[in-house]
Amino acid sequence: MNKIVILISIIIASFTIEAQVKTPAPSPKATLTQMVGLTEVEINYSRPSAKGRAVFGDLVPFGKLWRTGANENSIISFSDDVVIDGKTLAKGKYALFTIPKADEWEVVFYSVIDNWGTPEIWDETKVALRTNAKSEIYDNFVESFTISIDNLDLNFAVLEFSWEKTHVTLKFEVPTKKTAIANIEKVLSGPSAGDYFSSAQYLFQSNVDLEKALTYVDKALEMKKEKPFWYYRLKSLIQAKLGAKKEAIETAKLSLAAAEIAKNQDYIKMNKESIEEWSKK
Repeated sequence: MNKIVILISIIIASFTIEAQVKTPAPSPKATLTQMVGLTEVEINYSRPSAKGRAVFGDLVPFGKLWRTGANENSIISFSDDVVIDGKTLAKGKYALFTIPKADEWEVVFYSVIDNWGTPEIWDETKVALRTNAKSEIYDNFVESFTISIDNLDLNFAVLEFSWEKTHVTLKFEVPTKKTAIANIEKVLSGPSAGDYFSSAQYLFQSNVDLEKALTYVDKALEMKKEKPFWYYRLKSLIQAKLGAKKEAIETAKLSLAAAEIAKNQDYIKMNKESIEEWSKK
């Protein structure tokens, strides 16, 4: 009897899980990803609709902190530091809060992003940047709240908030020139020690052109004033695979000595085991 009751319970539970109804959200989620110069900007937010209601000054009161959308925090992220109103906003993710007013909005980038709506306790130390944005009344009616990025330029763009007939714009600047020049200089200056090391590591692991792998790891070591123990370790493995066991042992000893200074027990153990193994052959 108990078995029958348990079986019926399982069947009912399964049916209940499968029978859950999916319905559309009143304020559907939206994601916007936009490259501005070399900076990636992403916005995740929910989009409430007017549905015949007066919005700003009524549904969304003037002078009060607003979640800038619906449901959980609207979140904006920047892959680089940006400049807004002459102030630097560090790269990262921020909750996007606003205080709507008739002629301008206050826009707040808040470093805590896991609130549902506005924070229960506001912490001013979590404000990464606060600024004002111009608010205008347009003839075109926007039914669903929209955040967009427009007026794209290599060095800046405009963050826009549109709902009902209200249109708010906030310019932000991106470090395209600085990033591009840094990338150009890096490429034109030639490969780094890390580039040579990564290339040697790939050739070794792929068992392709070990002589070239040895050349690359030597170049990587030449470029380093302080020789990393993992560079020496890779060189010893390449030498051993090429059959140069004597040279591999000498290089492994260098790796061992550097690993002991760094107190890296994994590399100490690996080097000791390799030296012992290669000494037998």
